[in-house]
Amino acid sequence: QVDPKDYTFSGLKNETVGRLPGKVAGQQFVIQDCENCSIYIFDHSATITIDDCVNCQIFLGPIKGSVFFRDCKDCKCIVACQQFRTRDCRKLEVFLCCATQPIIESSTGMKFGCFQYYYPELALQFKDAGLSIFNNTWSNIHDFTPVSGENNWGLLPETAVVQDYVPLPSSEELKAVRISTDATKSIIPITRGRRQKSSDESCLAVFFAGDYTTANARKLIDEMTGKGFQLVQTKEVLMKAEDANRVFQQHASEFIPLLEKGPVVALEFNGDGAVEGCRSTINEVFSGTKVFVSESKASASRDVDNFYNFADMQMGM
Repeated sequence: QVDPKDYTFSGLKNETVGRLPGKVAGQQFVIQDCENCSIYIFDHSATITIDDCVNCQIFLGPIKGSVFFRDCKDCKCIVACQQFRTRDCRKLEVFLCCATQPIIESSTGMKFGCFQYYYPELALQFKDAGLSIFNNTWSNIHDFTPVSGENNWGLLPETAVVQDYVPLPSSEELKAVRISTDATKSIIPITRGRRQKSSDESCLAVFFAGDYTTANARKLIDEMTGKGFQLVQTKEVLMKAEDANRVFQQHASEFIPLLEKGPVVALEFNGDGAVEGCRSTINEVFSGTKVFVSESKASASRDVDNFYNFADMQMGM
């Protein structure tokens, strides 16, 4: 028998509270009327609503459905979810992983950055919540109630340090979670999203489903960012033969048989020399693995557009 009280934080002031991994286990959670609190949900949940909270720091592990902030102000948050919504909020700063387009409504002073966090149980919690670490549209915000001449939202500075916003928990119980906020350890690859690209050269790399797809994609990200290239966006999505024809064009026939195994993982890297850098890295590091990589700077921008136009339609963005 589920007692809603076990899945509610209500009316707290100046407290540090949370739930350890395994303690929420996919239930719904409610956070309401909290002030000056640090709140940590180190588990996956079904949905979370956060109402009337002021000056709180909040970490929310993977949410299978939606997270909805209403009438909150001056909160700093780290959130991973399928859907993200705010209504009547002021000054929220959010490090976000969101599978669909985040929506704000009647909200002002909103700032967003890319989710960045690690603890050992987090990868499995993403799986349990049905979220892909590669589907993160954190910077593609839709403002339902735009005001002419004003901007209700923006991006956090690129140099923003997660722990300056949501510090690690101070209570003995929650200290047991082995957290790292180091960018290189983050379970979610850190993407530039809608930030200005540094170069007019991008490169598309696509891994096909198999036992090591996630590990291979992460390895390429490490190699490329280690060489100074920037990861713009990532996507995990199912492709059909006709999609492959549109995206891979003359090379489609060699990749179509691989699509039946499951979703592909696509990565866009940016920087002068990205195509050459990506092709040589794949030849050196992934010699036995079939990977689609852009062939030239000229074809690369078309590859990126073709793939992400198809993927956005798939994701119903």
